Amino acid sequence: MINKELDPTDTGILRLLQNDARLTHKELGQRLHKSITPIHARVRRLQDEGYIKRYAAILDPKKIGRGLIVYTQVQLKQHAQDSLLAFQAEVVKLSEVMECYHMTGAFDFLLRIAISDMDEYNHLVMNKLSILPDVGMMQSFFVMSEAKNESAYELGAGK
Repeated sequence: MINKELDPTDTGILRLLQNDARLTHKELGQRLHKSITPIHARVRRLQDEGYIKRYAAILDPKKIGRGLIVYTQVQLKQHAQDSLLAFQAEVVKLSEVMECYHMTGAFDFLLRIAISDMDEYNHLVMNKLSILPDVGMMQSFFVMSEAKNESAYELGAGK
């Protein structure tokens, strides 16, 4: 459920920016039937309050040589706080790791990895992942095709 502090103008701004972060305050205002000044103030507030974390261009991984996407589950040998934090601190430094989640269940972490090919993945596993603190078991799943990849969250009850 959306935060109760957000009104329809706020959610409208967030919806529009999720789909095109290049929209100017003027364009946002036109689409939301508001003037530039209140739109500017609201965008600033949404940034300051952390609703908008950052702006980014979404790249095609195949066009930049990172077309092989791998989800790797990692189970650590030790589950003490210092072991979990040490692994996490090191794995997030790897440029191939695009996302890292501490998970419940049989595995401790789920990584989304973007690489060029199987040789690069082998190098990553053998020379970077397997030497991290307390790594026990790893299980990898290679993406064969992508049916949906959404970066925008649905906001509000009904659209």
